[in-house]
Amino acid sequence: MIQDNSMEYLNMDEIREILQHNLSLTDEDFLNMDETEFRARFRERIHHTLEIQLYHQVYRSKKIRPTQADYTKRLMGLWVRRGLSEDLPEYKYASFLTQSADRSAAGEAVDLSPYAPDPVTPEIEEHFFTVLNQRRSVREYKDRDVPDELIDKVLRAGLWAAHGCNVQSIRFLVIKESHEPGLFRGSDVPGGPVHLVLLQDMRCYRANSFTPVRNQLLDAGAAAENMVLAAHAVGLESVWLTFNDEMCKRLRARFELPDYLRIVTYVDVGYGDQTPFPPLRWEVKDTVLARV
Repeated sequence: MIQDNSMEYLNMDEIREILQHNLSLTDEDFLNMDETEFRARFRERIHHTLEIQLYHQVYRSKKIRPTQADYTKRLMGLWVRRGLSEDLPEYKYASFLTQSADRSAAGEAVDLSPYAPDPVTPEIEEHFFTVLNQRRSVREYKDRDVPDELIDKVLRAGLWAAHGCNVQSIRFLVIKESHEPGLFRGSDVPGGPVHLVLLQDMRCYRANSFTPVRNQLLDAGAAAENMVLAAHAVGLESVWLTFNDEMCKRLRARFELPDYLRIVTYVDVGYGDQTPFPPLRWEVKDTVLARV
């Protein structure tokens, strides 16, 4: 069961109050909060106070305000004061944005062309839709060990899914059935060789506490979808599953999960040993309710 204390709906006055609170946090507040919340707030504040504005101005060949990066620079200073590594991804990205903002404010061009994605060729497009259309929910697996490097590729795909406000809440448990037999009993399908449990660190959402529950769960859903597609792309098969209350209790007890980790869903992966008939889908024309 999914539970948390987030409010599903907030009015604009409540949202403005939360935003004002976020902006009014003192240096001491940032220095005293736990590292996970600090890093999430670091990512979220940079996203909302610099990243969006910088890209907006660069796209229009306009200067950004000279003070636009000040809040990010303040957070970078606090990052250093906390003794966090400057090699961590948040700090490296913040450095890129502040340097680009300084160039823009000085009237210099900011060239983002080196970061453009590789062109999608007809072959890449074909391969993508092959993976998309041929992925199946597979419930029978060969008795064959899954290498950690393939598991990590699947997990990495989950981490690269879109995530609201870049707070990056996704966490994992990687559990091999042979190591923990029966832990997943109660599922409506046979246990897969590897269970990839998706958790969410709810401390990350303190950075953006007006995010509705439905949006938080979409963050986990986007990660799971990436994972099942990646599994097929690396030669594995998978099935996306859900928990009953007893399974969640067993997992929480077995791994001593703190309350701030929300158990959301899981994906079983392994070398598939069945070939399901494609579950046919409706046509696009039958599902578009309006096109204006």
